[in-house]
Amino acid sequence: MRSPDVHLREITDDNRDAVRALHVRKRQKQFVASVSKSLKEAAKKPDSNPWYRAVYRGDEPVGFVMLSWKPPAGLYEGRHFLWRFLVDKRYQGRGIGREALTQVVALVRADGATELLTSYWPGDGEPWPFYKKFGFEPTGEIDDGEIVLRLTFPTQ
Repeated sequence: MRSPDVHLREITDDNRDAVRALHVRKRQKQFVASVSKSLKEAAKKPDSNPWYRAVYRGDEPVGFVMLSWKPPAGLYEGRHFLWRFLVDKRYQGRGIGREALTQVVALVRADGATELLTSYWPGDGEPWPFYKKFGFEPTGEIDDGEIVLRLTFPTQ
């Protein structure tokens, strides 16, 4: 199911509070940090090349995405890593996450990448079913207790 009019927007002083007010369901909180915590972490880790956007449906913020965009060093050196991804609890199950991730993948591919990495903490309610349905596969790596996944892009 495609959710129309889903797009990514920069986070500015005008929309920052509304984006920070987005939250996942209570049972999902163990799997993804809040937007506020994510933005603070991005500010503390500039060496991770954080790139983040609000996910909008029409004129309303409904989600958040943050990548480590080809960091210059570390475990994911030179690779695109989906660091944080959430859709507000009020908007889940409407295809918004899938559409937003499709747009992120298009941006990463346009940057010349052949893959997108992410990771998740395993447990009841984990995001693995979403990522599996999208096409991610386990790499066999574990990063700080999280299972690392890879979405490989077909060659054009």
